[in-house]
Amino acid sequence: MSAIEVKNVTKTFKDGDTTIEALKETNFSVEKGEFVAVIGPSGSGKSTFLTIIGGLQTPTEGEVRINNQAFSGKKEKERAKLRFEEIGFILQASNLVPFLTVKKQLELVDKVAKQKANKKGLDLLTQLEVKSLENKYPEELSGGERQRVAIARALYNDPTIILADEPTASLDTEKAYEVVKILAKEAKEREKAIIMVTHDLRLVDYCDKVYLMNDGVLSEKKKQEIEKE
Repeated sequence: MSAIEVKNVTKTFKDGDTTIEALKETNFSVEKGEFVAVIGPSGSGKSTFLTIIGGLQTPTEGEVRINNQAFSGKKEKERAKLRFEEIGFILQASNLVPFLTVKKQLELVDKVAKQKANKKGLDLLTQLEVKSLENKYPEELSGGERQRVAIARALYNDPTIILADEPTASLDTEKAYEVVKILAKEAKEREKAIIMVTHDLRLVDYCDKVYLMNDGVLSEKKKQEIEKE
């Protein structure tokens, strides 16, 4: 069973009298255990595609299904519930709560989920080399540290699906590779479906499939076809 199914999805916007096709008719699926990269130039529709899958935008036409459940057609309250239970987001901006320490960021997830804290949080912070920062606030962290905390938070609730929008943008090369290795490991060992939007073509070597988004059109590419700098 596919974790994510995108069926005949389009997204258009109005700009005055002009209709902009941000996403042309798209069919796409990701299985549990797959790590997929989406590459393409800025403004090509990658982020629109990701936010539609995550239910942050609704498609103009077509349907998104999450774990065989209709998703895009649900009411916002129902989508929000399914998002929290099934999807972890890792965004370019870390989106950490500014008045919560690193440790409290994870405790907030526990509170919303009405669950007890578990060892996974400490393991993730250790794995991402931010355990020593657990009592610091976001403003006391570097950009790379904030992003690694955001990644830990996204993985902490054990979602089926991870949607990552440029998750390594603020990291140096070594840390970027470490983060992508963690995502690849999560996909395989915990059977998560992970979609990563990235400009860093070197990272696609860790992915199972690569798709190119260009002018709102999504197409699958072989890894050997991609020129890496």
